[in-house]
Amino acid sequence: MTRRDAGQRGRNTGRRRVLLALGTAGVAAVLAAGVGSALQAQARAPHVVFVTGDDEYRSEITMPMIAAMLEKQFGMRTSVATSKPIPQTKANIEGLEALETADLMVMFTRFRALPDDQLARIMKYVDSGKPVVGLRTSTHAFLYPQGSPHVALNDGFGRDVFGQKWITHHGNKSTTAVTLTTTQAQHPILRGVSPFPARSWLYHVEPLNGPATILLEGDSLNSQQAIKPDNKYPTHQPVAWTREHKGARVFFTTLGHPADFEQPSMRRLVVNGILWALGKDIPKGGADPTPVTPYVAPESFDLSKAPKG
Repeated sequence: MTRRDAGQRGRNTGRRRVLLALGTAGVAAVLAAGVGSALQAQARAPHVVFVTGDDEYRSEITMPMIAAMLEKQFGMRTSVATSKPIPQTKANIEGLEALETADLMVMFTRFRALPDDQLARIMKYVDSGKPVVGLRTSTHAFLYPQGSPHVALNDGFGRDVFGQKWITHHGNKSTTAVTLTTTQAQHPILRGVSPFPARSWLYHVEPLNGPATILLEGDSLNSQQAIKPDNKYPTHQPVAWTREHKGARVFFTTLGHPADFEQPSMRRLVVNGILWALGKDIPKGGADPTPVTPYVAPESFDLSKAPKG
């Protein structure tokens, strides 16, 4: 090979490298410009943001457990926004800026009265038409005082987004026997989910607000409502369902006591619900319910001892 041939080969190799680099840069530029959003969405892992702060049910422990399962098993990116300085703080949830890049919000809050800037982040996400998953006390996610411009959210948020507001429950000395809804036994969210005993006391939610597909039902055991002579609350109620909000998928369950998460079916139910809300395939036998680290249910928090603020 002559020196000239060698030089030409080097120039050709260099041109190929430049063209490859330009091709990669071009694709990146197209994606960055927002063209081909479907391709861009497939190119990155879904970002799931957990919004926690419920006073009682230790969502600051159970939701990070679910987040770790999503990261390990499905390669998702997760963020957890938490009430600070303590879980019972009602006027501050730190980390809500993560919702700006969220593909799914998982909500487990109770009676929050957030400042305007924090509330705006949640409402911007909810109004964006992206999917939402909610647990238990998120039927009453907010509690603003009378006179607040946000007081309508006290009932309206849970009713409009999740299908019901706070009404009542069957007493914290009761438990719930969870059963599958026969007509929905083949629903993807129920893959691998078996009937199980739940420590959560049964919420009254019927009739649900708007169309919904009921997946699980529950019967209150030792109901403190049923023994009242004027009881008007049936001891059989839906405990998990799907619906839509702003055209997006919503999965909700009224379960969520920390002891519930000792049940493999409960962990699988929540992970399956997240996958379904994201439009992802759910494994034939359901998601693997194994926690990344061993889970031992903490005690629920005694509300009578809750600090103020």
